[in-house]
Amino acid sequence: MRALESLLVLGALAGAAGCTRGAPPAPEGIDATVAPLPPPTAAGAVPASDAATAIADAGAPKVATSIADAGDPGSLPQTRDRPPASSPALDARAATLWDAIVHDEPERGLPFFFPVTAYEQVKAIHSPASDWRRRLVAAYKRDIHGLHERLGKKAESATFVRLDVPDERARWVEPDEEYNKIGYWRVYGTRIVYEVDGKERTLDVSSLISWRGEWYVVHLTGFK
Repeated sequence: MRALESLLVLGALAGAAGCTRGAPPAPEGIDATVAPLPPPTAAGAVPASDAATAIADAGAPKVATSIADAGDPGSLPQTRDRPPASSPALDARAATLWDAIVHDEPERGLPFFFPVTAYEQVKAIHSPASDWRRRLVAAYKRDIHGLHERLGKKAESATFVRLDVPDERARWVEPDEEYNKIGYWRVYGTRIVYEVDGKERTLDVSSLISWRGEWYVVHLTGFK
């Protein structure tokens, strides 16, 4: 009899040792040895599947993304493709210039400026990269500051509407016409159309030239 009682006491002690006070009970219907629970999600974190869905639902502008991912177009050779007067890519680049003018931050508008690597291929002058930086880009930045001042307080409420490119005025510039080694399309008289106080107004863009079938600014205000 005493032996049986000893066995019962030992069994109770073993059961107590196997269930510690700090161990949570296993969820019903789940065997942790077969399907362990995932670790807790950090505060504020979003599961990858939910994040992908959120990005898709947000409707992120694909054109803006393509500009960021396009690399350097000037690393490729010129083509004789005529740029369209309107396209999503052109509108997106024009919007970067408008953004630069409104915020008085010229660097925002550089995606719409003729690439330095393309300028090096085009111009038959000494040190085209230096000319691009010291003359053309410097003038572009000054012009953006000037256009911001022209908008004044209206810059806060003005909205970009469209870019008007006079396609009928575009012409192909042959080599050697403008100190150029290779040709390009050029157009004068483009206008940035914007709206303020319910009325459309315009800003003039002096000259666009092409690279691989796309328009870029080379002179914004005047020819400096």
